[in-house]
Amino acid sequence: MERKKASDYPQELLDLFHEYQHGDIDRRTFLARAGKFAVGGLTAAAILSEMKPNYAWAQEVPKDDARIKTEVVTVQSPQGNGSIKGLFARPAKASGKLPGILVIHENRGLNPYVEDVARRFAAANFIAYAPDGLTSVGGFPGNDEQGAVKFREVNGPKMMEDFVASATWLKSNAECSGKIGAIGFCFGGGIVNQLAVRLGPDLGAGAPFYGRQPSAEDAAKIQAPIQAHYADVKNDAGVGGGIPAFEAALKANNKKYEIFVYDGTQHGFHNNTTPRYDQKAATLASQRYMDFFNKNLR
Repeated sequence: MERKKASDYPQELLDLFHEYQHGDIDRRTFLARAGKFAVGGLTAAAILSEMKPNYAWAQEVPKDDARIKTEVVTVQSPQGNGSIKGLFARPAKASGKLPGILVIHENRGLNPYVEDVARRFAAANFIAYAPDGLTSVGGFPGNDEQGAVKFREVNGPKMMEDFVASATWLKSNAECSGKIGAIGFCFGGGIVNQLAVRLGPDLGAGAPFYGRQPSAEDAAKIQAPIQAHYADVKNDAGVGGGIPAFEAALKANNKKYEIFVYDGTQHGFHNNTTPRYDQKAATLASQRYMDFFNKNLR
C-alpha cells in the first residue's frame, strides 16, 4: 500500500481519525462522518483502510536482529491485576549491567509498533521492558481496533499498578544497573508522567510523548528529569492545552525538564504505522530521547 502522509488529508479528517483511534467514536460513526471526504471514487472504507496502522512499516529493528534477544516475560503484580506480560528486549552481547527502559504503549495495548520501540532500545545498548496493559483481558488482540475495545474493559487503577510493578521488576532485574527510565506514547505518555509522580527517586528519567499532564500538586512530587514531546498544539489541543500549566509547575518547583513541541505535526507523529507519522520530527525526537536517557541513566 502506498504510504500516505498527514498532509494528504484535511485536518477535520485527521481529527475524526483521532477520535476513532481513542475510542471516542466507533467504526460506523467514523465511516458515516468520513463520507463527505469520499470523492473521486474513494469510499469512506477505503479512507479508513489508508489511515489504519500498517504494522509492516513499524519494523526498524527486526525480531530476529542479531544485535538483540527478546522474550515474553510475566511480571507479578499483586496490587494490580495479578500479573502482566510484556516483551523483554536486551542486547545479545551485553557487557555488565545496563540501564533499563520501561516502554508504555498507547491506549490499544502492546502492538507491533511499541514492541519495535523496545527492540530499538535493546539495539542501543539498554535493556527494555514493554508491558501489555491488556494482559488481564487476554492481551493485545492483534489489531488496534479490537485493542481499543479491550482497553476499555481493563480496570484502570489496577492497570496503573501493573505498570508500577513492571517498573519495580525492571529496576531490580539482575541485568539492570538499577537505573531506569520510562517512555510512553499518548495514554502511555500520561502513564510516564504518573510514574514520575509515583516513583519519585526510583525513576531516573521520563520521556512522555503527547501525554496528559499531572496536576500542579503532583508535578511538585516529580524527581526524575522530564523530557516531554508534543505535537503541534493547534493539531492536538486536547493535550497541548495542558503544556503551559505543566511547565509552570515544573519551573516553580525547580524540576529538571525539557519540553519540545514539533511544529506542523499531529498527535501520534512518532508512530510510524499511520499517516500521522512525521519522519523528520520522529527522527529528531528519537535522537533527543536517546541522548537524554544516555545522559541521565549511564
